[in-house]
Amino acid sequence: MSFGFMGIQFGFALQGGYMSRIFQTLGAAPEDIPGLWIAAPLTGLIVQPIIGFLSDRTWSVRFGRRKPYFLIGAILSSLALFFVPYSPTLWVAAGFLWILDASINISMEPFRALVADKLPESQRSYGFVLQTLIIGIGTWVASNLPWMVSKLGFQEDATAKGIPMNVKVAFGIGALVFLLSILYTILTTKEYPPSDEAHFEAEKKNTNFIKDFWSSVTSMSSTMLKLGLIQFFSWFSFFTMWSMATPALTAHLFKAPSPSTALLNSDPTAYEQMNKSFQVAADSVGSNMGIYGLTSMLFALALTFYAAKFSVNRKWVHLISLVAGGMGFILMGLIPSPTYLWLCFALIGFAWGSILSMPYAMLSSTVDENKMGLMMGLFNMFIVIPQILAALGGVNTLSKLFGSSPIAPMLLAGTSLVIAGLLNLILTDKRITRG
Repeated sequence: MSFGFMGIQFGFALQGGYMSRIFQTLGAAPEDIPGLWIAAPLTGLIVQPIIGFLSDRTWSVRFGRRKPYFLIGAILSSLALFFVPYSPTLWVAAGFLWILDASINISMEPFRALVADKLPESQRSYGFVLQTLIIGIGTWVASNLPWMVSKLGFQEDATAKGIPMNVKVAFGIGALVFLLSILYTILTTKEYPPSDEAHFEAEKKNTNFIKDFWSSVTSMSSTMLKLGLIQFFSWFSFFTMWSMATPALTAHLFKAPSPSTALLNSDPTAYEQMNKSFQVAADSVGSNMGIYGLTSMLFALALTFYAAKFSVNRKWVHLISLVAGGMGFILMGLIPSPTYLWLCFALIGFAWGSILSMPYAMLSSTVDENKMGLMMGLFNMFIVIPQILAALGGVNTLSKLFGSSPIAPMLLAGTSLVIAGLLNLILTDKRITRG
């Protein structure tokens, strides 16, 4: 039932690892990139609660509850993934990012609810950790796809004409994997009907999204608010990484910043040489980013074996993992060369593995099962709001606290993640911190 997350993560990893590179190749300056990313969290803010509400109230003997949304999202995501690297201009690429993220959200939110639907409380830590294992595999493979494709003979260096061929082929492969993995979950997973279908139908007729949404917002438990605060700083950090890692690391560690369009007009030969260096460095950054997927996979694998037999102290696992990830970002400003970049992303992988499992396992212990989809969607507001604030100037403004070096955004990401880790100390309810 979690296998479809392999495809979802292919979409997210290609988006997170390579959209900023596509933006820069099409002429975006580093300071403009966070603003171009604003489409992604905005769509999540709008789409996820709505999809959660609708899936809570969907039931079909033939199609199930969550599966219709998986399929719609998979079809739209696959189309967007395929076409995004063919964007002729910056505004077209930004528009495709909007469509892609909205479509991924249509598939992703019901997957969270599906795990909670099908598993009893005693197995939810195990279920979410296993989901994280699959996500880790997808992150690692997808992040390395452009590098793998270039080894098959596709051209790696872009000219002034646009996106490198290895990136285009990688996104095409990602589109196919997305669709096929979702189809596998749809065809092999059975959903349970409501325990009382007559009551379910009656309740569906007497509810509406605005009323239920506002009721859920105003009745949020203190535990959900505390987890939300932790999520806020966690996702501010990861948005900063996804939007700024390529410009920051290519310039700071590889000494290969993206050339300006002004150089193309004044010295085309110098532009091509700089652009080739940038594209090679960007490939290396993307491959190194895949390491965080690999370590999150190993982290999840270890937790899977442990959670299958023993209860997990979710609070301390999350605290230690987030602090470790924060140190990974901070080390990016201290390492002498790109040789050690893998270590930074390896530490970040522990945080990523925990972010994808522990908060959801803790939240599911406090949520009305009849509103699981809506509450998971509502909880994801704590993911998208910090990303919106980051895109609207939070990254550019707060990075200045760490100096004017290109690596400053990564230091900001590390500090934010350490704060998120330490905030776990405010979680005191043992009913949700162990499971």
